[in-house]
Amino acid sequence: PAATATPAAAAPAQPVDVDVEQVLTGIAQSKGNPNLNWRTSIVDLMKLLDLDSSLDNRKELATELGYSGAKDGSAEMNIWLHKAVMRELEKSGGRVPASLKD
Repeated sequence: PAATATPAAAAPAQPVDVDVEQVLTGIAQSKGNPNLNWRTSIVDLMKLLDLDSSLDNRKELATELGYSGAKDGSAEMNIWLHKAVMRELEKSGGRVPASLKD
């Protein structure tokens, strides 16, 4: 009789341990664009990750992440967004330095 492959039991999910700052720095270096200020700018962070950084897209992201202020592209909204994205990365198992969250 032909042997049938049985799938291995799924391993329990291991916590992800990713150094977010190291990964993002590596992306910036590999793209040859060290001038992006991704550590504090949501627009530059989105550009680094090849995401649409338009105001409409940032408004959508702000809504998705629960921003309650005016979605007008203000510095306040953008700073909040950057910190919220960093907190989300941390929730997903990334190691994010306090300087990028606070």
